[in-house]
Amino acid sequence: MRLKTKLLNHTYEFRDLNDVMAKANEEKTGDSLAGIGADSAAERVAAKVVLAEVTLKELRENPCIPYEADEITRLEEDAVDEEAFAKIASMSVGEFREFLLAADTKTIASIRGGLTAEMIAAVTKLMSNMNLICIAAKMPVTATCNTTIGLPGVFAGRLQPNNAKDDIRGIMASVYEGISYGIGDAVIGLNPVSDDVDTVQRILGEFTEFMETWDIPTQNCVLAHVTTQMEALKRPETTMDLMFQSLAGTEDANRGFGISLTLMDEAYACMKERKHSHGPNFMYFETGQGSELSLEAHHGVDQVTLEARCYAMAKRYHPFLVNTVVGFIGPEYLYDGKQTIRAGLEDHFMGKLTGIPMGVDCCHTNHMNSDQNDSDNLAMLVAMAGGNYIMGIPLADDVMLMNQTTSFHDIASIREVTGKRPIREFEQAMERLGIMEDGRLTERAGDPSIFWKGGAL
Repeated sequence: MRLKTKLLNHTYEFRDLNDVMAKANEEKTGDSLAGIGADSAAERVAAKVVLAEVTLKELRENPCIPYEADEITRLEEDAVDEEAFAKIASMSVGEFREFLLAADTKTIASIRGGLTAEMIAAVTKLMSNMNLICIAAKMPVTATCNTTIGLPGVFAGRLQPNNAKDDIRGIMASVYEGISYGIGDAVIGLNPVSDDVDTVQRILGEFTEFMETWDIPTQNCVLAHVTTQMEALKRPETTMDLMFQSLAGTEDANRGFGISLTLMDEAYACMKERKHSHGPNFMYFETGQGSELSLEAHHGVDQVTLEARCYAMAKRYHPFLVNTVVGFIGPEYLYDGKQTIRAGLEDHFMGKLTGIPMGVDCCHTNHMNSDQNDSDNLAMLVAMAGGNYIMGIPLADDVMLMNQTTSFHDIASIREVTGKRPIREFEQAMERLGIMEDGRLTERAGDPSIFWKGGAL
């Protein structure tokens, strides 16, 4: 590998492939604070020039963390489809970029199995935002739990009824409101305050009762730690459609999350045996650039490459939903709206190229140099890129996680602007309730009293 280049009479030489990958990344606060980002725009361009000439074979032979040192490296290397890899091994990263821009959906699908996270991350660094959108839009990925997500023309929403006290009346009030806007077809999924078995079982039961009472086809999930959910599944009365866990891109960072591949294999087997849903895809994962650095477990590797490794891990478990919580950690990793929008488009693209059903939590914290317009912009771009779903929260204000994201109204507006619709079975239920007609909200929409029993919560 040639790891240097000359630009404007200055020679830029890079230490190793990890150094090239980090410095070729678009500007990210996390990379800068870790001391691995480019020192200047010129150095960033030089790194991109060098990276464009690296072959995919060389990337496979030089994983960012050695095979013997990290179980995610072993997972992705052992999973490579040699026949698919042979089709692309000799391509440079620059040539691979051109291939993806020109290829159709079927051709891209035929080489997915030959990719490692490093290859996916590398080509992402050479893409413009428009490239990321255009290529992602032609890479649909479907999955089936109780319903099927990812079909053409569909833009789904996660109904996220978070409550600062896990108060069931408040939670269900948010559920009623979200459904009244036609939101919740991806999942009705709560981030609980209390990570305990009783809470998980109780809230799942409430969601299930609501779905069955009103005949609303969707999925439920309570986003507790995977070990808590496994304990809940030991109770025969637990009705869990999706099992959740946050993932990171290194073995050490996942240890900080309290998980490993061994534990996740056990969780997957447990869920497969005892799940309440009927489809083959029953796992839900969340990721986000910067988590490995925040856990001091990034091994000197840049945010984008580590995020791509999260998706390699997620793919092992055939998920129904994956989303990057893109602006959740804060300005220490993504400083402003520009960085957050770029990261969201990168993550969505990498997830789709990996072959997982990808969504984006278009969010930001209040101490970032970002605002609701930036989240709106990202949400609209994700819809253009063929994103499977985004989050729906009352007034876009998560009172439990303390970040700003997207609202029920935002999803409805994006559907109206783009002509996209909810998951079909869910839309039929909304039509039956008088909330939607021909893919659009009716005058009855937004009235949660549809679901009140006896006129009160």
